[in-house]
Amino acid sequence: MIPRECSRRQFLQSAVAAGCLTHFASGSGSRAATPEQPLIAYVGTFSSPLKDVLPTQVDLPPGNGRGIHLFQVDRQSGALKPFAVFEMGTSPSCLVANEKGTRLYSANETDRQGNDKEGSVSSFAIDTANGTLELLNTVRSGGAGPTYVSLHPSGKFLFVANYFGGSIAVLPIQEDGKLGEATDVKKDLGKLGPVRAKNAPPGSFAISGHDRTHAHMIQADPAGKFVIHVDLGLDQIFIWKFDDQKGTLSPAATPSVSLPPGDGPRHFHFHPNGKWFYSIQEESSTLVVFDYDSSNGKLSARQTISTLPPHFVGSNFCSEVLVSPNGRFVYAGNRLHDSIGIFNIGPTGELTYKGEEWTRGDYPRSFNFDPTGRFLYCCNQRADSIAVFEVDDQTGGLSFTGEYVPVGNPSIIVFVNLTKGE
Repeated sequence: MIPRECSRRQFLQSAVAAGCLTHFASGSGSRAATPEQPLIAYVGTFSSPLKDVLPTQVDLPPGNGRGIHLFQVDRQSGALKPFAVFEMGTSPSCLVANEKGTRLYSANETDRQGNDKEGSVSSFAIDTANGTLELLNTVRSGGAGPTYVSLHPSGKFLFVANYFGGSIAVLPIQEDGKLGEATDVKKDLGKLGPVRAKNAPPGSFAISGHDRTHAHMIQADPAGKFVIHVDLGLDQIFIWKFDDQKGTLSPAATPSVSLPPGDGPRHFHFHPNGKWFYSIQEESSTLVVFDYDSSNGKLSARQTISTLPPHFVGSNFCSEVLVSPNGRFVYAGNRLHDSIGIFNIGPTGELTYKGEEWTRGDYPRSFNFDPTGRFLYCCNQRADSIAVFEVDDQTGGLSFTGEYVPVGNPSIIVFVNLTKGE
């Protein structure tokens, strides 16, 4: 981990002088594995449908990626070795694998499916001998610009958040792994928040998603009884009861909680104990700690803390939030500041700022742990690369391994332990 008092310029100068600067991926299917089992990383990207057209932006299609990029993972060093690409021009920007490591699902962040300007979701079979993908089918996502997919704990349903459609959908998963048409679609409704976040750092111009409703993430709670989703434009977190027989959603007793105006909830992560819930706000650069009541799905806010170092001023857009597998630390992604904030988790779930690590790239859209929790992989979207860090499970610190992996506009990385055809 770079000391906080060491600037990036100082680090780069020292690295070049030492000759060590080199130029140049939950729901990870991460069941217990023996060391000899191959580990595969799948990287979703923003990808262009027109290969001969130079992309004009990187946050939306078209992009520099080629679809889903496949890598073999060195379990000892954390290095990624590319070996295949499943080419897609529909920006498979979010991926999730089933627990058995036999299926992969992608949210294709476009509005090119059908005549209703809907996006799409695809299902793939994973070859358990070598990790390659076979497309099973593609269905409508229930709205434009699907940006997030997650699996119900039963493995029988896929949840989709449609960012540009301002909607969420439930898709049934058939016995052969193919996706069925949506069993439920909900449109987000409510009053939009202001364009400037109430809790943003001084001087911030972090203005993004308060032009309309924007469903950004959806996921079931650990028991699968409730489903939670956030809408960035409404500054709200919604809680739904889930009928796992019909695949339908109905409002929970407390159907939503509000974040401060303009703060823009983006992602969230449950603590392994299932009692604490951490939400990251894109425009205010904050983390909010909630208590979670699994009996009724109720969220109760308890703490708000900045994702940035003390005295930061200016603009920053938050991205990912993850709790460490051992439940001791929270990691928060900062875009523009280009750092991963590191926080200690106290005995009651509250957070204390510990420091930050530079992502070695531009615009960290997301990051993820390998199945062991030993390595963290950061997708630097605008830098067209992934940086690899080793995790100190005692201090929470991140140490750059020196590994850069070139990928056009990487958006997400997930891991699957192969079974060698067993």
